[in-house]
Amino acid sequence: MPVAPPAALDVLKSVFGYPAFRPGQDEIIARLIAGTHCLCVMPTGAGKSLCYQIPALMADRPTVVVSPLTALMDDQSAGLEAAGVPVAAIHSGRAWQDNADAWRDVRAGRIKLIYLSPEKLMSARMLDALRPLDPAMFVVDEAHCISKWGAQFRPDYEQLSRLKELFPRATLAAFTATADAATRDDIAAKLFAGQGEVIVHGFDRPNIFLAAEPKRPGFDQLFDYVRARPGRSGIVYCLSRKQTEAVAEALNRAGIPALAYHAGMAADERRAAQERFMAEPGLIMAATIAFGMGIDKADIRYVFHLNLPSSMEAYYQEIGRAGRDGAPAEAMMLFSPGDIAQRRRFIEEGGGDDDHIRREHQRLDALVAYAEATRCRRSTLLAYFGQSLDGDDPEAATAPARCGHCDLCLDPPRLVDATREAQMLLSAMVRTGERYGASHLIDIVTGAETQKMRDSGHDQLPTYGVGSHLPKSAWTAFARQLISGGLAHQDVARFGGLSVTPAGWAVLRGQETFSSRQLTPPKRRRDAPRPAADEAALDPAEAELLKALKAKRKELAAERSVPAFVIFPDATLADMCRRKPQTLDDLALVSGVGPKKQAEFGATFLAVIRAGA
Repeated sequence: MPVAPPAALDVLKSVFGYPAFRPGQDEIIARLIAGTHCLCVMPTGAGKSLCYQIPALMADRPTVVVSPLTALMDDQSAGLEAAGVPVAAIHSGRAWQDNADAWRDVRAGRIKLIYLSPEKLMSARMLDALRPLDPAMFVVDEAHCISKWGAQFRPDYEQLSRLKELFPRATLAAFTATADAATRDDIAAKLFAGQGEVIVHGFDRPNIFLAAEPKRPGFDQLFDYVRARPGRSGIVYCLSRKQTEAVAEALNRAGIPALAYHAGMAADERRAAQERFMAEPGLIMAATIAFGMGIDKADIRYVFHLNLPSSMEAYYQEIGRAGRDGAPAEAMMLFSPGDIAQRRRFIEEGGGDDDHIRREHQRLDALVAYAEATRCRRSTLLAYFGQSLDGDDPEAATAPARCGHCDLCLDPPRLVDATREAQMLLSAMVRTGERYGASHLIDIVTGAETQKMRDSGHDQLPTYGVGSHLPKSAWTAFARQLISGGLAHQDVARFGGLSVTPAGWAVLRGQETFSSRQLTPPKRRRDAPRPAADEAALDPAEAELLKALKAKRKELAAERSVPAFVIFPDATLADMCRRKPQTLDDLALVSGVGPKKQAEFGATFLAVIRAGA
């Protein structure tokens, strides 16, 4: 592993005031100083900016940093100027004279760092002006924007692929926090024709507690969540402009300070909202995805998705805005069948060729698998990016693991033995060459009579029709559980084909078992628990009991250093107040009490209920 020269450490100390490099910075700086083209994938908060700023200050020729947002350019340049580093951020949001003065300093050699948008950089006038300066390095920030595989593709970024021909002496560097294998390959191919190095320094953000749950109508889940975190800054991501305004208005009416942010607002309104959010503690931003890129607010304590995001990459990018200071933070995602259907409509109506549409559907499938996962959520997230809790080991990334810091690790869902069904679908994968997607494999096990089935001869396989006892909808959800459970791998870059992982082979051979969520909706018993009661419907005695239960929950949460909702959500406590269970069996009928929580907390909460009776 290359090591940066002592002079780089001197710059780190004397200019930026840090005593040592963070993990990963040293080797990237060493490569860029040596002139090696690099694509660097580092988690948010890992110190990406220093990795190119230090080589830029050590170079004898200027460095151009390509940034997607003027606000981001201004924030970065302000930080550098505060450290005593001369810098130019040239864009349309600044006065013409300020831009002219900055460019004069660049030509005179007084400024080595130039921030430009991709549109400004790739204009004929700017390219002509840069040629005599012979830049030492071009840095593409938020590099996922260059790839159609990425979460936030921008056509203007594609023009940057010309830099390697226009400036053959320059080193090309790209940085992003979000890129799966296909996106990384695409970025490297476009920027430096694959003639460089791809450095991945992990996707794990262990300080962020991951959680997801099915969405109920209205904003009750959001309000319960926000009220449990008074005084904390958070982002609430909404699907539409109208929803951002409705959420912000509802929060403000409830006495919770909130702002709306979306692309339909005037530029000065968006800027004012962003500046307030950056400056005021405890403020909530209800926003579309127009908000977030480059937001350098260190103390965002949670990101709440009211709707399913567009892909795993987009989700990772968005939750990465929480906990940049390394302190505990949270990510909560709500999802529903309606969200999934709407996302699929967006994909179909979004344009692009058939191959692009197919890839986007597969990426959405991966996110749905994450939402419906039955095992460690962090392990599922990392596996998507080819990593595991133990590091960058592709084979380990397919094995189930537990992080102990997500909702599924702390409160595993009720599962049923689905080894037989897993073997059916895995066998279909193997017998068809591990190259078909879930849809065709499900047609095989359900015995679908299609032309494709007859043409391929797959209606003659031993696995044809063996799973007809379940509807296709159940098999579709089950296939996602095989992926999220690490038994099957979906190759998004190659038509979405499913292959069997080492963990899957162990199940197929009968060496391991596999459990999943209930494959068909359970028959509703007459004595099945009713939906959780709203707190407002409680009588005075029940309301007093609720206060006692919340106090006990707060005590237990503090002992375990977890959010209160991890013990039990408010709706579950309200249901306890209505039912007043007296035994552990009674407690099992309360909405939201699973087997693990029943065993761990049951006796404690029953004692509170009996005392309040």
